[in-house]
Amino acid sequence: MTQPAPTFSVSESAAKRVASVIARKHADATQGETVPTALRVAVEAGGCNGFQYLFSLIPADAIADDDTRIERDGATIVVDPASLDLLAGAELTFTDKLMGAHFAVENPNAASSCGCGTSFSLA
Repeated sequence: MTQPAPTFSVSESAAKRVASVIARKHADATQGETVPTALRVAVEAGGCNGFQYLFSLIPADAIADDDTRIERDGATIVVDPASLDLLAGAELTFTDKLMGAHFAVENPNAASSCGCGTSFSLA
């Protein structure tokens, strides 16, 4: 079954960073070790504002049939259906600055977010 176009997007910098991290994991893996093939972006209840973003590297067998897959610049990012509803119109970005490097979600649905950007509340 064909899934509708994802409503969550991934910036070029985020995709390149995901691809780089996964390539490094593959290069460092020992024989027989399970290695990640994708980054899962999820939203869970919690954090200081009600919802929090979760990022985890996952192997191919952890990708569910109903996950939305976003392929960009050699990277695969997956989002489950419930999280996708909360990420509609949002974009995954990656910033590498003097104060540190991090993934962030620019979410137009967030009414407020914490200082570190990992949790948010809805309007």
